[in-house]
Amino acid sequence: MQDPCLPGLAYAARAPSASDSPFMIRLLLVLPHVETDAEPLLRLLAQADAAAIGTATCDTLVQQASMLVPEQLLVHQPASIAGLRAALQTAWAGAPPHPVSLVCGPLAPSQHEELVDAGVHAWSPAAALDAPALRALLARAQARWRREAALRDTLARSLAHLDERKWVDRAKGLLMSARGIDEDAAFGLLRGAAMHANLRVGELSRSVVEAAQWAEAINRAGQLRMLSQRLARLAAQVLAGVEARRSRALRTESAARVQDNLAHLAALPLDELSKVALAAVRAAWEALDAALNARLSPAALGAIDGSAEALLAAAEALTDALESSGGRRALRIVNLCGRQRMRAQRLAKDALLASLLGGGEWHLRLAPTMDAFEASLLELERAPLSSPEIRAALSGARDEWLRLVRGVRQADRAEGRADLVRASEVLADTFDRLTASYEHSLQVIMS
Repeated sequence: MQDPCLPGLAYAARAPSASDSPFMIRLLLVLPHVETDAEPLLRLLAQADAAAIGTATCDTLVQQASMLVPEQLLVHQPASIAGLRAALQTAWAGAPPHPVSLVCGPLAPSQHEELVDAGVHAWSPAAALDAPALRALLARAQARWRREAALRDTLARSLAHLDERKWVDRAKGLLMSARGIDEDAAFGLLRGAAMHANLRVGELSRSVVEAAQWAEAINRAGQLRMLSQRLARLAAQVLAGVEARRSRALRTESAARVQDNLAHLAALPLDELSKVALAAVRAAWEALDAALNARLSPAALGAIDGSAEALLAAAEALTDALESSGGRRALRIVNLCGRQRMRAQRLAKDALLASLLGGGEWHLRLAPTMDAFEASLLELERAPLSSPEIRAALSGARDEWLRLVRGVRQADRAEGRADLVRASEVLADTFDRLTASYEHSLQVIMS
């Protein structure tokens, strides 16, 4: 009878009853047309210990199979072998979730291979169909489907094992590089952490690799913040006549570094929020690059700084989005340390601009930037995530920080400007190394 809620889908005239054998095969009967008379076939099914729990056509077999969950599909005299093959391939890509049997007319030699590719497990000529032949057909399809399912399961487990082996090897390499340990020690770390977290070693290894990937992404996005301020500071240096030749060389190097970081970030599997943030960074960089290539003057310097501030804001948003995407609290310290590079450059830049262009907003930004730098430096000094190398680098950073503050206070004098330039570059290099140390620390990698 026809289901009024699903036009074009017909159900079997008889559903299995309580008197049916408990071993009766429950199958979906696929007919050439909705109006096909199925009564003779239903009687033959009963003789072969099978019962149709529903009927469909090639166009509706997938929907019906999903609704009724039969044990098998029996396709009887389809309107088109090509149509059946297309339906099976489109829905299940040659691996249907149920055994599929076919009763049809004579087949061309090429159609046998096509049926195998589509996932048909057994077929029989309609002319010779009787109850024993139908019972044998369904049994043959069931046996082949089970064997194929077992082979697919074995293949899936083998591929999963190879995939886990790949992640384990990559994670061991990261730990060996980060900690200077051998392969056995690296695997011991992974195995111990996996037991502690109640995970397979492969699962934990993948997490380790992803943590390292996110840490590097945050580091690179953080570099864009620093580079935005460095490029504006270098333009101010040229206008002020402070190490002008070296400033031009550093500008070329910094611009190339921006491009390299953008290319690296674009190649990562970012979520939508991070993709939008990266697009904003790229647009802001193009604006800053255009401003840097204009003729340098006090007015042009103001435009450069405006574009640098836009790139800073965009890079800050990207870095925060990446930290959120990473989903690991330990990544925060990579972001925090990376931000110190930017603050050193921003402070030197604003001090130079205030002295060159007459105070204004640049002078007003000096105190908040110094307060933020000092607060973050204290947090890094007190952080448990440390090592002798990190503590020594932080001690050197504090000495250079005092030199930078002295340069800010004397930015109207040549020696003060020299202190600004030298200390900001030393701090940028110091916090570059520190950020890399945090990025490759065991705590971050194993977070």
